[in-house]
Amino acid sequence: MKIQIIKLWVVFFAGIMVCFCSRNASVEERAAKIHQKVLTIDTHTDTPLRLLRDDFDLGIRHDPRQTNSKVDLPRMIEGGLDAVFFAVFVGQGERNAAGNARAKERALRIFEAIQKSVEANAHLAELAFSADDAYRLEKSGKRAIYIGMENGYPIGNDLTLLKTFYDLGTRYITLCHTRNNDICDSSTDPAGAEHNGLSHFGEEVVAEMNRLGMIVDVSHISDSAFYDVLRVSRAPVMASHSCTRVLCDNPRNLDDAMLKTLAARGGVIQMCILSDYVKQIEPDSQRVAAFETLREKFNRFDQMSEEEQQELRREWDRLNREFPRPLATVSDVVDHIDHIVKVAGIDHVGIGTDFDGGGAVEGCYDVSEMGNITLELVRRGYSEEQIRKIWGGNFMRVFREVERIAREAQSGV
Repeated sequence: MKIQIIKLWVVFFAGIMVCFCSRNASVEERAAKIHQKVLTIDTHTDTPLRLLRDDFDLGIRHDPRQTNSKVDLPRMIEGGLDAVFFAVFVGQGERNAAGNARAKERALRIFEAIQKSVEANAHLAELAFSADDAYRLEKSGKRAIYIGMENGYPIGNDLTLLKTFYDLGTRYITLCHTRNNDICDSSTDPAGAEHNGLSHFGEEVVAEMNRLGMIVDVSHISDSAFYDVLRVSRAPVMASHSCTRVLCDNPRNLDDAMLKTLAARGGVIQMCILSDYVKQIEPDSQRVAAFETLREKFNRFDQMSEEEQQELRREWDRLNREFPRPLATVSDVVDHIDHIVKVAGIDHVGIGTDFDGGGAVEGCYDVSEMGNITLELVRRGYSEEQIRKIWGGNFMRVFREVERIAREAQSGV
């Protein structure tokens, strides 16, 4: 009798385990199908900084643990990422004629590097310029490569350069970076506010971006500048790579009032996965000291030669291997998405990883693991339609509205 009872319990528990494993497998399978089915777009990566290197080929798979590279075309395919924005990033330098000229020259070199890299891999990807291009390229099996500009510094104080950069493919501009510029105040400039938001020139920049059909990006800008942009802009705006301040108290993130205002104006916040903005993590003192020494050695990035910049990048990658960054998790990322949905609504959240600019979490360390975000969303009960909005639908709505307003402005409507 005891043996029969034991056998029954074994069969019972075996049945439970089979059901449990089957249920888990079905969740993973469903997530994979959804991820493959919906258009997926990442609105912010700093991959072009790698394209400037002679030893980096966008068409070859790189090991993220060895190279710290987060994006290339083979891994985009693995991760099911259909479209991506490459950022033309120029760090803030001197705001004078010489500094502005250097910034413009560097931006043009980055545009050229992006174009050459995409052309060299034309069988896998194409440059994209309109919202419709992403859907067209998805159907053809190619990746869509869009261009954004992180930091309006290369504009200097020359409004006509907006058209120049638009013609080169720029479809959004992050108005500033970690320091104030001639356009607006940064959220993280140690000197504090300079313009108390947008400058007069900044207002002209926003108006011209509206006219051209460029999305105004409010990531990195100060709270006052954020509200000025929403006051001035005729088109909805986005935060291309930001998180929520309630869950991670960082001035780079948006508080609940900002989320509600952004949503009320039809905008979208693209959830960033740079761990420092996702979760407050106890810093590694050795890592902090090592990188501080590196910054002191290379303290004028905007004035370095190309050889010096490449040396800095090699040293940066070496330190990242030697002192790995403490990371948040995919679950932490989706906590932010949950909060944005609760505060702003499902129609106002997307994803902008900041890969190759520091973005990475456990479970989504590089672009090949993007499907894990979808898996966590499915586990939390998000529907296919909601996931479609998060992965691209919401951003594309903003993109198309910006395009529509520009068409009207240019036709004199």
